[in-house]
Amino acid sequence: MTTIHIVGAGGMLGQALLRELADFPVSAGTREEVDLTHPETLEAFITPSSVVINAAAYTQVDAAEEERDAAFATNATGVANLATVAKAKNARVIHVSTDYVFDGAASAPYAEDAPTNPATVYGASKLAGEEFLRETLPNGSVIVRTAWLYGVPGSSFPATILNAAQTRDTLQVVTDQIGQPTWTRDVARMIRSLIESSVTSGVFHATNAGQASWWDFARRLFELAGWDPDRVLPTTSETFVRPAPRPAWSVLGHDNWQKNGLPAPRHWREALEEAWDAELTTLVSEKLHE
Repeated sequence: MTTIHIVGAGGMLGQALLRELADFPVSAGTREEVDLTHPETLEAFITPSSVVINAAAYTQVDAAEEERDAAFATNATGVANLATVAKAKNARVIHVSTDYVFDGAASAPYAEDAPTNPATVYGASKLAGEEFLRETLPNGSVIVRTAWLYGVPGSSFPATILNAAQTRDTLQVVTDQIGQPTWTRDVARMIRSLIESSVTSGVFHATNAGQASWWDFARRLFELAGWDPDRVLPTTSETFVRPAPRPAWSVLGHDNWQKNGLPAPRHWREALEEAWDAELTTLVSEKLHE
């Protein structure tokens, strides 16, 4: 059975991957154990002819606008380090990237081969990582772009909303950013399908299907919690000005899954209902009993 190495195993997606791949021989590398900016840690971690999942990244979108070197060190140079070590060890890489490689100005789902045009330092650093990986491992790397991730444990939109709702009568949530709420467990399942397939290269968009605004997402969370969704008030991005602009459109297309004979992602509402029963409901019960 193929050995799987998870870089970034301590993060929200890394934890979901560990649960989903529990029946595989898996080695987990946290940030403290495996650092993309230190190639020697990758040399010691990756074994020959294995599969490496890179779920590690510099993800501080706003801070990256001032910390360009730090973002590029992990997301670009770090991925180049990973690609070099993986190539030397004949290892296959599945690399997690982001919707931020696009500018968010579209109005139809971004296809896997749509032109990229990042509008932030974070997005530019992630795109540079994709390019390094393609150049070094053109036939041995798969890029998996995701967006709007949530899950337990970790910091995510549902945790923020459900926490705030315990102490505030109403919440303002933006209606002018559209994307696809995506459960980490579904992304882990999609990555598993790639591992078990014959796919060795290409770009796949790993988000749940459909589309929603953050306001839609928040209202659905309130409904699942049994609260009045009218407590979620609509607003626009002008209310929350940030150093890095958020994409207005983060809806990704999923054609490559079916083209490669793999299951297409399910709708975000279906995934959210399962996620609620499986793990998100604990966020509410824990807060109510604090």
